[in-house]
Amino acid sequence: VVSEKPNPANLIFLGVVTGAKGVRGELRIKSFTAVQEDLAAYGLLWDKAGRESYSVTVTGKIKGQLTATIKGVTSRTSAEALRGVELFIPRESLPSLEQNEFYHSDLIGLKVVTGDGEPLGMVRAVDNYGAGDVIEITGGSYKSLMVPFKNEFVPKIDFTAGILVLNPPDGLLKVPEERQKGSE
Repeated sequence: VVSEKPNPANLIFLGVVTGAKGVRGELRIKSFTAVQEDLAAYGLLWDKAGRESYSVTVTGKIKGQLTATIKGVTSRTSAEALRGVELFIPRESLPSLEQNEFYHSDLIGLKVVTGDGEPLGMVRAVDNYGAGDVIEITGGSYKSLMVPFKNEFVPKIDFTAGILVLNPPDGLLKVPEERQKGSE
């Protein structure tokens, strides 16, 4: 268990407090761990800046989210005050990865290009809305792109070069007619 304050650059995003449950300080937390209930198994969780630590105990599940307590949070008011707090763990607290494995957070910030080298932006987020992982690409000429994170669409990731190669699904990069007319 890491007890000293972690380096914010080495933090991995694991979950977010979505609100309070009940009146005794219990919280609802959306967990992004492989097994949702394992959120508290990693030890102390930290805020994004690595300044505040949270001792989390999972108490159950409700509507696809965890219910949990955080040491020192004993009222609905103090639980509500934590709404939106993102929970992180120092990378060194996570299990070692096998070759060709990575954490979703490793993708954030990678430059996205097509197989022909056309720049599309950068990876802003990796989300899962229930049907599999989706990468969100922003900062390019297409504003925001959402692409299923599957081998057929993401054939190559080069962490050394900081590049994710995208094979866009048919029609993804087509500019809508109303946007074409507006730019003439």
